[in-house]
Amino acid sequence: MTIAVSVLQLIADLFLIVVILFQSGKRSGLSGAIAGGADTFMTKSKAKTWDAKLAKMTKWVAIVFVLLTLVLNFI
Repeated sequence: MTIAVSVLQLIADLFLIVVILFQSGKRSGLSGAIAGGADTFMTKSKAKTWDAKLAKMTKWVAIVFVLLTLVLNFI
């Protein structure tokens, strides 16, 4: 049982790292505006949607990671 939960925790950990690395920084919009990068309205809404999905995935994977850590602690 411990090995199975440890493997699940490792998978959740790697997925959490990947999801966090795919997120854009909070300052990317401001620096893009200062540098003169003009985006259309459609690309901005797509980016916000993708960032919102990544933020939700980060929250859920972090919750799963914490729960798996607690399960491993009690085993």
